[in-house]
Amino acid sequence: MAGRSLDKLLALYSDPVRDLALRARDYILKLLPGVQETVDESAPVIGYGYGPGYKGVVCTLILSKSGVKLGLNGGANLPDPHRLLEGTGKVHKYIRIETIGDLRRPGLRQLVRDAEGARHERQLRTSRRTTSRARRAAS
Repeated sequence: MAGRSLDKLLALYSDPVRDLALRARDYILKLLPGVQETVDESAPVIGYGYGPGYKGVVCTLILSKSGVKLGLNGGANLPDPHRLLEGTGKVHKYIRIETIGDLRRPGLRQLVRDAEGARHERQLRTSRRTTSRARRAAS
């Protein structure tokens, strides 16, 4: 069975939510060159990352009838001087995107870049641990 497409997911929402999601998508694709887009099979979520699984995820778009949230993997640990982040999660936080103008809020671009940097650091740490284990096993 083929995965759910972006078009099929967006078709479930009103024109304003669909337009907002597409604008947020464009924003992410421009800000994170080469990022991979994955539409969740069962949830109204579009993931953006540079590798398989949750560890590779930088951010998500979370769609609802009332709008879009831009979720940041590791957002709970990011500096947020503009107080854009919301949510009670211990790892994932989000920014509510209610209008296209919200994509121009001060601090948003930096938060997404910081989330990408944090993902890169997580990946490096994991790679170093794997390499160290392989060396110990080989000796």
